[in-house]
Amino acid sequence: MATAVVNYTAAAVSDRGRKRPSNEDAFGFSVEHGVYVVCDGMGGAAAGEIASSLAVDEVLRLLSSRSEAMKLPVVAELALSAANEAIFSRSQRNYKLSGMGTTLVGLLVEERHVWVLNIGDSRCYRLRNRRLEQLTQDHSLVEEQVRLGRMTRSEALRSPLKNVITRALGTQSHVTPDIFEVEAESGDLFLLCSDGLTREISDSQIESLLGVDSSLDERCARLVETAKKAGGHDNITCLLVRAGV
Repeated sequence: MATAVVNYTAAAVSDRGRKRPSNEDAFGFSVEHGVYVVCDGMGGAAAGEIASSLAVDEVLRLLSSRSEAMKLPVVAELALSAANEAIFSRSQRNYKLSGMGTTLVGLLVEERHVWVLNIGDSRCYRLRNRRLEQLTQDHSLVEEQVRLGRMTRSEALRSPLKNVITRALGTQSHVTPDIFEVEAESGDLFLLCSDGLTREISDSQIESLLGVDSSLDERCARLVETAKKAGGHDNITCLLVRAGV
């Protein structure tokens, strides 16, 4: 029996929130090439905006022009390495940009094959049959302490160190991303988001908001508005990718 072709649709919303003067998040996607990326920049002045934009542009450019002969996880690793080098070398050339970097969470899809890319504490979730699952692990100090059993989840949420990330794109000459494959089913909904969303609203709230039958644009907007009403202390970016046949 022939395997059904999986088609993807996407939508995204990014907002500076209620407290930050500018938006250091960036996102980009190409449904045609199956590439979806969200980045959350960091650094003084406009450095965070530069880092996140550089990462999105470089990853989209390289993954959209990839050779069909190359295996996707290999291409993904090369693209992330090139983005890391672009940000790191830019910061080395301009002292005002010293130390800039960005998180990155992304999807690279081909039919039912979905590769998840992750550096930092931006997240990828999957909603399947109205059940939400976090696919990525945060590269943050408190999350590593939780995984080691040295800190409880509630302690992590209250910790003054909760903003400290242990891996970022562009802050070092080399970085090790998480790249892993999951299989998509028709109806799956993937959420890529910056921590401006997940620090304001719980996973159960996200699950409830994504479970409402409305357009992807409306669901993105509802997530962002809920995070803003909850405080909006940081920039908020949501990118939704739906698998269908």
